[in-house]
Amino acid sequence: MSSMKAVIMAGGRGTRLQGVAKDIPKPMVPVLGRPVLQYQIENLKSSGITELILIIGYLGAAVQEYFGDGKDFGVHIEYIVEKVPLGTAGSFFYLKDKVKEDFILVFGDLILDVDWNRFMAFHRDRRASITLYGHPNSHPGDSDVIVADENGKVIKIEAKNKERPFYYDNFVNAGLYCIAPKLLKDIDIPQKIDLEKTIVSEQIEKSGVYAYRASEYVKDMGTPDRLYRVASDMQRGIVPARNLKNKQKAIFLVRDGILNIRKGFLNEKEQFELLPGTAEAIKVINTSVYLAIAVTNQPVAAREGRTFSELENIHKKMQTELGNAGAYVDDIFNCLPKRAAEKYNIDLSRSWYIGDTTADIRTGRNAGMRTILIKSGEAGLDGKYDVSPDFEAGTLLDAVDVILRKVNISEREKNGL
Repeated sequence: MSSMKAVIMAGGRGTRLQGVAKDIPKPMVPVLGRPVLQYQIENLKSSGITELILIIGYLGAAVQEYFGDGKDFGVHIEYIVEKVPLGTAGSFFYLKDKVKEDFILVFGDLILDVDWNRFMAFHRDRRASITLYGHPNSHPGDSDVIVADENGKVIKIEAKNKERPFYYDNFVNAGLYCIAPKLLKDIDIPQKIDLEKTIVSEQIEKSGVYAYRASEYVKDMGTPDRLYRVASDMQRGIVPARNLKNKQKAIFLVRDGILNIRKGFLNEKEQFELLPGTAEAIKVINTSVYLAIAVTNQPVAAREGRTFSELENIHKKMQTELGNAGAYVDDIFNCLPKRAAEKYNIDLSRSWYIGDTTADIRTGRNAGMRTILIKSGEAGLDGKYDVSPDFEAGTLLDAVDVILRKVNISEREKNGL
């Protein structure tokens, strides 16, 4: 992929960060002593992307002075200077003679660590005009929510900050894109253009937009609180660990009895009710190195008379209610853990399976995971299998505490860390 280019929108003002960093463009705000933009460049380079175009504007000289032609950073940088702000896509006019192949677009206020080759392979496999990078987050209510089919084709985007009188998948636009150069040819003059409202919307109507779902670290650092949070995540090693080139650790959460009140077979979303403390426990997982994966058994559900659309509605309700509480699951799977392991490069031997039945414990152990039995719900009294968990816990939050505190501390001590 050496010929692939990346375009970075590096002209943000950072008005909400004035109390933290004054008189520098937002992409130059330091995190642990290095500009946000440097982390982006290093991440792109790690996937073999060394041809970069930086679009600069406000105090852009600071960017040019720091990075120069990119030689000192192992890349080659060209600059496009916006003399007046052109929105999120108006500067595409200047790219027409500079990009001849599909390219990556990154906004310069994101702390990220992404396997770009995976993302681009998804884009190319679908021959998309535009591919959005999507993921769940802790604030879907003020994010653009992507509605896509099973193959990732985007049907519509529900705009942020609008009341949503419906349940939805927590799958939001992260601000990273793969774009085909053919979309540049109709931009005749440098004028203000909104990428989502104009270009993406037009391409959705033409069925040319796809969405790639991943669990990697992509977060906006545009407010002081968010800046401090990403700095903390960087210090704890969470940011690079989430790159899907690296083996992932996950906590698999059985839905019925662990996430929601067990009520036999759920046939409709109205029956679904989160257990008290579920969102709080998942929020703790979300701030750790572990992925939070919800699991249920769709084949059984289908045999019991539940349609797939009803199951989807139940899961949309779960995701919406978790999102309203500031929590999210990275994905939901309706079968054994192997599919999740393949999709997210999960090391099952370093992962956990949490359930409330002996069947759950057997599933986790058969997959090579460590297991925790929750002593509520069925509390292991189903008696279906003669198996013992690695640990028992009173609640989901207790189980997460076992994993993140007791077990991780003992492992670090064993390894001399």
